[in-house]
Amino acid sequence: MGIKENIADVRARIAAAASRSGRRAEDITLVCVTKTRTVSEIAEALKSDAFELGENRAQEFLDKYGNIQDIAEELSIKRNIKWNFIGHLQRNKVKYIIDKADLIHSVDGFKLAEEIDARAAGSGRSANVLIQLNAGGETQKSGVAISESGALAKEIGSRLPHIKLRGLMAVVPAVGDPEEARGYFREAKRAFDVLAKRYDGAGEGFDHLSMGMTHDFEVAIEEGATMVRVGAAIFGPRSYETEDV
Repeated sequence: MGIKENIADVRARIAAAASRSGRRAEDITLVCVTKTRTVSEIAEALKSDAFELGENRAQEFLDKYGNIQDIAEELSIKRNIKWNFIGHLQRNKVKYIIDKADLIHSVDGFKLAEEIDARAAGSGRSANVLIQLNAGGETQKSGVAISESGALAKEIGSRLPHIKLRGLMAVVPAVGDPEEARGYFREAKRAFDVLAKRYDGAGEGFDHLSMGMTHDFEVAIEEGATMVRVGAAIFGPRSYETEDV
């Protein structure tokens, strides 16, 4: 199947998983992960109304950003493309993406949040961010422990006025059977629900729970994900990687 057919298939699977969890397909945002993908491949996704794009690396994001905007104009796309930065973000790279990323998923500590706040202030805007959870406590992955997410959210909310805390992003261990990830997703949803009461109740718009990738997004949706990050199921596998988003 081509990219158009793959997107249709992923959307059907999203709809089915949403239905199983008592929600609508419209409740779930599909983020097309464009890491290593060519501009022409991304253009095919845009033709299928896939307007939420996710990039992992700052330089690759910058290399593609202008080209994709130009292609959108050529295709007469009226809807705004939304860029999600979903990879590890170094503090010295924040200045390059702050005015381009609509949502930064990967805030893994206060120092990074502080840099985002400062750069957002300098550009006269607010930055939408998610706190990244390292749900499995893996030392090789970024993110805070689920148990520490509340403290980080409180510190960001009380000290950084140019950040809008919009929710959580969960990174879970790579597992052979998607069912093995269910417990991690469930714990992330519990943390999300606790924080949503604090921030949504104050009108802060704490409404995004980003979790689930190609291998396990259906289980993530069943456990409450509002955003899934899918690359390989749309564009095909990457031959050089053992784990595809």
